[in-house]
Order: sequence, then structure tokens, then C-alpha cells
Amino acid sequence: MQTLRDEFSFIKSITPTNRFQQQLTIGIGDDAAVYKTSADTEQVVCVDAMVEGIHFRKDTLSPFQIGRKALAINISDLAAMGANPMYYLVTIAIPKTWTDHELQDIYAGMNELAERYKMDLIGGDTVSSKDQLVLSVTAIGIVQEGKALKRSSAKPGDVLFVTGPIGKSAAGLELLQQKEKDKPLTDMEHSCIRAHQEPEPQISSGTYLANLGKRIALNDVSDGLSSEAMELAEASNVQIVMNEEKLNSILPDLQNVEYHQKLKWALNGGEDFQLIGTTSNETFAHLQESSPTTLFDIGFVRAGNASVIMKSANEETVLDKGGYNHFS
Repeated sequence: MQTLRDEFSFIKSITPTNRFQQQLTIGIGDDAAVYKTSADTEQVVCVDAMVEGIHFRKDTLSPFQIGRKALAINISDLAAMGANPMYYLVTIAIPKTWTDHELQDIYAGMNELAERYKMDLIGGDTVSSKDQLVLSVTAIGIVQEGKALKRSSAKPGDVLFVTGPIGKSAAGLELLQQKEKDKPLTDMEHSCIRAHQEPEPQISSGTYLANLGKRIALNDVSDGLSSEAMELAEASNVQIVMNEEKLNSILPDLQNVEYHQKLKWALNGGEDFQLIGTTSNETFAHLQESSPTTLFDIGFVRAGNASVIMKSANEETVLDKGGYNHFS
């Protein structure tokens, strides 16, 4: 029996070659699926699961933060499509090691974000589990017809941008795993821990970019910058070139941490839930003046076989896809 080794090749292997429903406009291969529901809108649907011991531990996340993060992950996928969140469903598999109070806190964490984004919990399932808690959330949003943002829209000459700092979540996890009792934390260390425990989906940026009606390729940074950039490159059949000097300016400013460790966190750490995208120089110039949040220029797009390049002052290095892989 063959062992599954690579999450991304596995997804490709199960992607259907036929579509049966004419309303489906985007299927497997983007941050969420999109299908037409009315004369002028489309629904956007995504699902993510969190497994105890793999995606979270009780010593790094409270039950409240586990629930909040489970919904935040899905809201981030909606943001990457430019959709407004509307509904969510929850399936939870519960082992005997979890108390009723802890389970209530999980749902309270989800409710904290649901109230902010006016999302309704509309169903799900509750089952038992032998050893690990498993939490699966399905989120549903809405976007104007034809305005969902795809990974496949990047073109040579585009600016490569992100919506915020990258690497803070991985840095926060490292701090939580190595924390020393009674050792005071700096403001930046607190910020990194908060970025890991309570990530903020970039809905305002995603919906703003979609409503512009411009050509913009977009992805959310869940598995690491190198992985998400490669998904843009593969979907658009272009080369994504990151400028190391520009990227350095948005790495976590932590004392006594080597630069290469910070870069590793950004490229492969994941769970930042910022957005990475590309657009024309003209549109990016407009965004710098009008966007509700700051966008950071970290590189450009050029023609060539799908790949991600790190460009420094004197050389270019082809990056591995990297990022978090569930089967590695």
C-alpha cells in the first residue's frame, strides 16, 4: 500500500476532471469554491479541520483560542476570494479528555468572531473520538458575480504584495514552546504570541480588493509564504520573484533572533493569515493611496516556468515549495 507523502500532489490526484453543475465557477484548486446563486451574486464555500496534537495543543492555545482560530482560518480563505462571511457549520469529534466547560469555551471563541462578522451558525455534527479532539468548520460567504479573486490572475510585470507582517505566528509558537516562567516578554514578543493564538483574518482588505474590479491574484498565507507564492505561480504559470531586502523589512523585529531564523519563519512557518497577491503597477499605485490597510511591495512577477525565486543583491535562488505539509 502506497503511503501518502505530499498533501499538494494528493489534492491534485483527487481533483475531478468533469463538472456536472453549471452554477459552479471555481472548484478545487483555490482558497474556496464559488458557485452562482442569483442574478448578481455567487456563494463562496470553504472548509478546514484542526486536529489536536497536529494543529493545536492545550499548552499553547486555550479552548477559547482554539475555537476562535478554527473559524478565523476559514474566514481568511473567504478573504482571499474577496467574499463577505455569512454562515458557518461546525463538526466536532470529542474525546473523554475534554470537559463540557472546555467545549463551551471552544464555541465561545468561534462566536467572538462570528459576532464581529455577523456570521450565523447554521448546523454541523457532534461525534465522539477515541483520543484527539477534531474540529472541522465550513464557512460560507458571498461575493458579487464575477468579482471573486483567483490565484490564476497574475501576469508578468505585476507587483507582488502582502497585507502585513509575515513570520509572526511561527515566532509566537516558538516563544510559547520555549517560554521561561517569570521571564518578562517584550511588546514584540507579546505581539507574535497574539498573532499565533488569535490571528486576524484580512476581510476588509480582501473585500476591498474584490470590489475594485481590477485584475488581482490573491491567496492567504496559511502554510507559509513560499508555499502560497508557489500556488500563485502554478495557477498563473509565471515566476514569482521575492525581493529579500523588501521582505526583510516586514519580518518580526525580535531581539537575539538571527535573520535566517526570521526568514525561515516567514517562508515556511505559516498561519499568518495575511494575504499575498499580485496586480499591475498602475493598480498597486492606486492601492497605496486608497487601500484601507497598508500593502507591502515584496517583489514582482515575470514570465517563465512556474517557480518562486528569492532575489538578493547578487544572486537568485529557486525556493522549494516549503510551508506546512500535512503528509510530511
